[in-house]
Amino acid sequence: MTLEEAFAAYEAARPRLPEAQERGLATRCCNLDDIADQFDVFLLDAFGVLNIGEHAIPGVPERVAGLQAKGKRIFVVTNAAGYSNATLLAKYARLGYDFAPENVISSRMTLLHALTSEPKRHWGAMLSKAAGLTDLENIDLTRLEEDRSAYAKAEGFLCLGAAEWTEERQALLEEALLEHPRPVLVANPDIVAPRENGFSTEPGSYAHRLADKTGVAPRFYGKPFANIYDLVFERLGGDGDRSRVVMVGDSLHTDILGAQTAGVSSALISSYGFFAGTPVSGLIAQSGIRPDYILDRP
Repeated sequence: MTLEEAFAAYEAARPRLPEAQERGLATRCCNLDDIADQFDVFLLDAFGVLNIGEHAIPGVPERVAGLQAKGKRIFVVTNAAGYSNATLLAKYARLGYDFAPENVISSRMTLLHALTSEPKRHWGAMLSKAAGLTDLENIDLTRLEEDRSAYAKAEGFLCLGAAEWTEERQALLEEALLEHPRPVLVANPDIVAPRENGFSTEPGSYAHRLADKTGVAPRFYGKPFANIYDLVFERLGGDGDRSRVVMVGDSLHTDILGAQTAGVSSALISSYGFFAGTPVSGLIAQSGIRPDYILDRP
């Protein structure tokens, strides 16, 4: 998939995403240090901000540590739903970052928080076998594969990780929802995600296809939806000054739109991640999603 195709996929899903706000001057800066004095709380996306794959972006661990030394509160706010927070923390530590466990907020955690208010159900789960079941042990779920009966027995569906999802499984899920509509909860709203060698297809893509095919409206947890930011502000005590908070990410449709939804400032990374050095001005204008800042690098 090309960048143009990835961008078009997000634009096609706009009716199910929050509306863009009339804000954002797109002021160009070099890196996070240039905006450090403007903010007390930094919400950092992971891929394209902290790391590319299994490698930290050069200089970013030191820059984040410098912000922490200045007393800035740093959160990781990520749509990584395929793995537990413990796994994410261990990865960030290997990459040279020092984040408190309570300051890593994932879309998986956001969904798990929401499930505490849901009726007890037996869930069918889009979930990679390699990811394991850490932090899912108390949820009554069956990992969906090719057994048609598992789709029939499920009282609802959880979309967590798509790394092992197939077109055959997608067809079985569509068939099950057409026969008997049930709740679909999506823990990763990403449609595609930048990787080292192109874009991967993420749970959000399959969820939008389900909605188009079956009419079942998915419930999304994670950026750009407000629920993941609600968890951040809960950790901040609920009374943080949102004018002193900035979301830093590589995607217009998740990070920047999510910041607008949460009522915080936004900074788009232009040289890594989704855009990876592609000129962004035209795409910002096309989408109408304007960040407050454009940073060359984190």
